[in-house]
Amino acid sequence: MSQNGRVAVVAISGNSFIRDKAHPTIPDQHAATHEACVHVAAMIEQGWNVVIGHGNGPQMDLILRRSELARHELHQVPLDHCGADTQGVIGYMLQQDLHNEFNRRNVPKQAVTVVTRVLVDKNDPAFHNPTKPIGPFMSEQEAKCRVETEGWNVIEDPGRGWRRVVPLPQPKRIIERDAVKKLLDAGFVVITVGGGGIPVVDDGDGELVGTVAVIDKDFASSLLAQSINADLFLISTAVEKVSLNFGKPSQAGIDQMTVAQAKRYIEEGHFAPGSMLPKIQAIIRFLEAGGKEANITNLENIKHALAGKTGTRIVP
Repeated sequence: MSQNGRVAVVAISGNSFIRDKAHPTIPDQHAATHEACVHVAAMIEQGWNVVIGHGNGPQMDLILRRSELARHELHQVPLDHCGADTQGVIGYMLQQDLHNEFNRRNVPKQAVTVVTRVLVDKNDPAFHNPTKPIGPFMSEQEAKCRVETEGWNVIEDPGRGWRRVVPLPQPKRIIERDAVKKLLDAGFVVITVGGGGIPVVDDGDGELVGTVAVIDKDFASSLLAQSINADLFLISTAVEKVSLNFGKPSQAGIDQMTVAQAKRYIEEGHFAPGSMLPKIQAIIRFLEAGGKEANITNLENIKHALAGKTGTRIVP
């Protein structure tokens, strides 16, 4: 195995582990995780030192749904605890499948998961404007009841029902950053900032407190990449490369773009909010903070993207 000493932060979508509503079971998730680990292990076999960030949206929804169904007998699970649960479970699956894949490839590596907290500002404007839907759909009657009894914020998704919405504040600091860096320097593959990290706030006296919020995993992974001086920030998503005029007859894939070009495309409205837009914004933050390069592609094309054969490469 070559040793180029380069560090890559790879952000994997939570949907990569639950492909669709027909495959939510634990065996299904293990199968999807195994596929993801094959591609990440190939990257590591090439000599990359990898830190893995990942999403957890579908997994959070399942935990919240189970909590809802059991609330007549058991206490409900707070949102920050849901985040910790998903970090542990997804981390376990990644560790297990990476271990087995390393054995097959005779790669002398070991993966470890760090349950990671991320500091957010308690005065972040997002706390006054919750926008992130979470949990199961509800009837209008149930939604109004939760507003009255539990102080939830809810929105209607026409034709589907009502959902709870929570704040989506910006990540400010990776609390476990030093631990992640030491593990990375010691040769471990580190799985961290799962689901964007568990959001915590400073109570004003230096005490950290979990808060009801969700952090975008791409922004958290970008912040992590900045803080450990990663050479590459790679975002794995559902498409092979970023496109202009996505979904239109004039759709065109982008092989490479600069930060200036990315900003122009944002202004022109090419990237959808809640989809490609935050990924591009996260990469811009990384590159403007001194990062060297970034890439967006799907898991199965990571190897080809690193060789410059596909994906979208973004540079300063």
